[in-house]
Formats: sequence, structure tokens, C-alpha cells
Amino acid sequence: MALLRHLLPVLTMGSAVQSAVLAQDQFQARCENFAGKIDLPNVKVNFASYIPGSTNLTLDNVPTCDQSQVVSSDICRVAMAVTTSNASEITLEAWFPRDYTGRFLSTGNGGLGGCIQYSDLDYASRLGFATVGANNGHNGTSGEPFYKAPEVLEDFVYRSVHTGIVVGKQLTKLFYDEGFDTSYYLGCSTGGRQGFKLAQDFPGEIDGIIAGAPAINFVGLLSWSAHFYPITGPVGSATYLSLDEWDLVHEEILRQCDGLDGAEDGIIEDPDLCHPNATTLLCSRGATSGSCLTATQVNTVHEVYAPLLSSNGTLIYPRMQPGGEQFAAPAMYNGQPFQYSKDWWRYVVYSDPTWNATKWTIRDAEAALRQNPYNVQTWNADLSPLRDSGSKLLTYHGLQDQLISSDDSKFYYHRLLKTMGVTSSQLDEFYRFFQISGMAHCQDGDGAYGIGNRAETEFSTEPEDNVLMAMVRWVEEGIAPETVRGAKFSDGVGSEVEYYRKHCRYPRRNVYKGPGNYTDETAWECI
Repeated sequence: MALLRHLLPVLTMGSAVQSAVLAQDQFQARCENFAGKIDLPNVKVNFASYIPGSTNLTLDNVPTCDQSQVVSSDICRVAMAVTTSNASEITLEAWFPRDYTGRFLSTGNGGLGGCIQYSDLDYASRLGFATVGANNGHNGTSGEPFYKAPEVLEDFVYRSVHTGIVVGKQLTKLFYDEGFDTSYYLGCSTGGRQGFKLAQDFPGEIDGIIAGAPAINFVGLLSWSAHFYPITGPVGSATYLSLDEWDLVHEEILRQCDGLDGAEDGIIEDPDLCHPNATTLLCSRGATSGSCLTATQVNTVHEVYAPLLSSNGTLIYPRMQPGGEQFAAPAMYNGQPFQYSKDWWRYVVYSDPTWNATKWTIRDAEAALRQNPYNVQTWNADLSPLRDSGSKLLTYHGLQDQLISSDDSKFYYHRLLKTMGVTSSQLDEFYRFFQISGMAHCQDGDGAYGIGNRAETEFSTEPEDNVLMAMVRWVEEGIAPETVRGAKFSDGVGSEVEYYRKHCRYPRRNVYKGPGNYTDETAWECI
């Protein structure tokens, strides 16, 4: 009997290990047999492969897309071609995790959107979501595939992400006996616009949408991106500022505006309060450039921070928010036409690959707005159908965003209030917008940008610290996020956290109240 008592724990442990191995074997076998079970209209399965965690996956991609991705956890990877018309198709991947939570999630794209966001596929599948991602109907980051190809353009505008969700849900039900309980969407930039497209045109298709730094007002955005070159001119022109000179501008803007929130911490908490005056940098008579600006350069700075207006004075796109100069200068004020804007007019607006982007004028913006193919603007300001469906929409925008002005998200918020005839508290019931101070475009920045919107910004999976899990709690428990807590890293994600800061739900703004140091998150208050 004594011997049996000693053997029982060993036998029990062995049975547990054997069960775990058997479960893994069953998952792998299910994956390897899955391709033969898929019989969906317009879906051609290329392969279904079991990928163990820690695998460094080599991707068969065009050079401008990611070439590899480390797979964090055991998954079943399914790759497909899905026909969307007689002249177009999308490349779609589904990643089914072994440690599944009963949740489905679709990812978005970036830029002109011809790359699957593999890092987002891995991030969400690691957290237990059955996850899908598509290439938006074309390969690579160029807009050239849109040239005289309206079906490909339609995929980009809305059809790729919608089709991926429809097929992805069917596959999830086929792969997992339990199907899925809730559905989510996660995207930033172009992915943010796609999230709003789902909210506006397919309300109720997704239970919870996280749409960051959204490229809504899309044609206005590309016009705004294009208009910086006529302001700055090429490198070497009298109107051009070097990166060092933009550093001067940044330091002066901080001198004028950093303390408006009560703390001088290198972060502007509310750019709405900041209206920089660059004449303070004007060179005095006889002074040499390097520590000051010419009158022509001062005018350039003021034009950069002015909104873009049409020829009749109506607003096309709001101003660039001040405070992100060191991120924006190499991307937007570099003396070259902005690539995505150039591609849009060449391959979509004018269907003329020889069109000269250096000759862009406000007339070109107006021509593009009149065209607005498939309503790529994504600017519908009535979200009543989304509200009535019970779905939730969370958006965030970095206040140092160098590619999409955070003022546009505020502009849209106020359009919602006016169009829907609701108050902010009524909007809060299904739509919440968070300004993330110190965040550049979707990630990086000078402040507490670690909010878990992607793997590159994750430091915690607690709902208070992670916008994806905050959305899960909102959908599944009815607890809406009041703030989004971010982490300030000393040297990127994975490094030491210097401090945390709770970012406010718009239209509230963060104010330093003390008495502690600005690194003390309790010293700040949303007002």
C-alpha cells in the first residue's frame, strides 16, 4: 500500500503529460487534415500547416512587405486565395491558436495596404484569438496595382477586410467545434480607416472594433500629405528647413507649450492649447543660420501648422498638431512629394503614371474629392446603425502622429455629435476616443505610448493597460474603459518602464495636479 501511495503521484503526473501530448497531437492532426475539409465558395486553399511556437517563419512575400515573423505560440496556419470578382482576389491567412479563447479577430493593413500584417496575426493569436489577415487585394506597398483596375481598388477600399471577416468566421466555426463567441477587429492607420469602414458600412458584423490613428477623411488626408511639398520646396530651397532646423522649431514649441498642462516633461498633453509662434526664431540682422530661421523659413513653419482649405475656403483637412516635429520632419517635410499621395493621383485620380507630383495644387485635391471611389473617404458621421447593433468602437490617436494629424480624429468626433444630435455621454455608450500623448504614428514617441494596440507597444494584458483587452472587457462584461494606461519605455518595448500615464477619454484632457513628480501617474487628472 505504501508503494502504491508513492506511485500514484507519478502515475497521475504521467497521465497529465500524456494527455497534454495527446491534445497537442490532436491539434496538429486536425490542422494537417484541415485543408481537405474546406469547401467554401471562391476559396482556394494553398496550404494548412501546423507551426509550433518559437518558429521563425519565412514569408513568401514581395520585397516591400515583411520577410519573416517569429510565431509566438502553436498555431494552425491556413493560407488561401479568395476570389472577390472576375478580375480580383485577396490573399487571406487564418492563424488558429492551440490555446483558443473562443474569440475571433480580424486584422487590418497599413499605407496603401498590400501587405498582410503578420505581426498583428501573431500578436492576436498569441492572446488566444482565431485571427485573420489579408493583403487588401494586391501585393506590396505601391499604389500601382490600382492603375486601371477598379476591382482591385474596391478590394482596398472595403471588400478585402469584409470578405476576410466573412470567410474567417466560417473557417473558425469549421476548425473549432465550439465556433466563436465574440468577434473583434484590430487595426491602425489604414487599418484604422478599415475599422471605421466596418463601423459605418457593416454595423454589427464585429462586436468590438479597435481603430487607431484612423486614415479617415482619406482623400483629404492624402491631399494634406501632398500639400507639404509645395510649402517646403525641395532640399536647398529658401523655404526648406533641415532636420536640425526642425529640431530648433520643436524645442521652441515645447518652450511655448510644454508647461500648459502644468508639467514640463517634453510632452504636450493637449495640442489644442498650443498655437506656436515661430517668429521668436527669426534671425536678427547679421546673424547666421543654424540657431535661427530666415523670414522665409518662419513663414514655412506657420504654413505647415495651418489647416488645408479648398479654393473657396472650406476645410479639407485640419492642421498638423504641434509637438511631433522630430517625427514629422523626415517623413513629411523632407523636400520630396509624399509617396502615397503621388501614387494616388498617378494611379487612381488621373490614371497617368507620368503625372508630376511636384506640380500638385489645391485643384488636384478638389478633383480627388469629387472622385472619391467607393467612398474611400470613410467620413460618414452617422453611427446610429452601429449603436443600435450593440457593437462597440474604440479609437485612439497619438498626439505626436507624424503621418495622420490627430486633429482629424477630433474633427470627426465633433461631426458625430452634430450629425447624430447626441451628447458626449451618449456617444460614450458605444464610441470612445482616447488621445495618447507622446505617441507617434501607431507606436513609438516621446511619452507613454505602450498601450497594447500591437505587439510593439505591449507591456501588459490587463484591460487597464491594453486597448485590445479593454475592448474584450467592454464587449463581454459591459465595463467600458475610462482611461487607457500607457507605459513610457526607456529604450523601446521590453526595456525598463520609466513611468505610466493614464490617457483621457475625449473630450477630457490631462492636467498635472501634483504633488508628486510628473512621472507619478496619480499626479495627473482628466478634466
